Amino acid sequence: GLVDSILKIAALDLAESAREYASASLMDLASSYNTQEAMANNDRLLATLVKLAVRDDREETREYAVTAMQNLAFSKDNRTRLVNFSNGVVIEALKKALSTDTNDKSRRRAAGALTNLACEETADLMTGHDGLLRNLSTVATQDSNNDVQKRSSLALTKIASSCSITSDHFTLLMAALVDAASSPNSTGIPAVLRVKARDASRREEMARIPQMLETLAHMSTSKAYSSKDKDNAMRAIMHLTNETENRKIMCNKLILNALVEAAGFDSPGNKETRDSAVVAIERLATEVSNRAYMARHDGLLVVIAKATEREGKAELAGEKHTQPRLAKQLLMSLLVAM
Repeated sequence: GLVDSILKIAALDLAESAREYASASLMDLASSYNTQEAMANNDRLLATLVKLAVRDDREETREYAVTAMQNLAFSKDNRTRLVNFSNGVVIEALKKALSTDTNDKSRRRAAGALTNLACEETADLMTGHDGLLRNLSTVATQDSNNDVQKRSSLALTKIASSCSITSDHFTLLMAALVDAASSPNSTGIPAVLRVKARDASRREEMARIPQMLETLAHMSTSKAYSSKDKDNAMRAIMHLTNETENRKIMCNKLILNALVEAAGFDSPGNKETRDSAVVAIERLATEVSNRAYMARHDGLLVVIAKATEREGKAELAGEKHTQPRLAKQLLMSLLVAM
């Protein structure tokens, strides 16, 4: 049939222009919902797209092949099939295109294809694919094209959002997110870290990932991040302080600086971030050995005194409070520790 003829040209024709047109034809066919499932279940077709994407000399041919894979991955029913095909050869081809192709469009499409492939059924397999997380974080920080950086970061956050908390590759995934967060084009990472920090089973491990605490502290206060991102980062810190084993290592100058700054926010749009910071300070202070250090940290007693005043006014006004009012007790315990 038609597809078989196109595949023969794509795989065997010696003319570069013929292979380019064949690759473009496959890309167009893969854009139709009516053909995507049948194409994804065609072993020969997938193998041909992989070959074109990584080995063809003409950049347009490679771009069209990568775009065809991106189109096929748009259908959720195809994702598990594509990720598992021939021991992950589709993922390997997209990884190579993302990291080595000289064509910006091919790299962008490869990142888009990986984003499409990520879902609850495939994320664990993708995190386990050799070198994929490392490549995504590297491209997210070092690619010469800002849009490619952004799309690579998006692919990484989509994989992380879809990945189960019990994944064997959890630490590698979190480390990749920390690396990618250093890019000015990163997107969505604070929200993912917040969600992961909510799970008690991984909090101790998460707090010990190199640069994790430093990254969260930076996100929660830097002007480079939106109010929503700051709130997500501060909530992640708050969740991590809920783990008893984390409280000593989190009682450090960097984290306390971030908590004090956030606890001092006074605009209505930052109220939740401020309250999360106060809760985190309260939790750190439940470790008695932390109190003397905390009491002497610049500005900390001031923001807790202000929190005590706010709580007192709220109580007199009869306002409901979702968290226990502990600022007064915290302030007293810190003063005693001094």
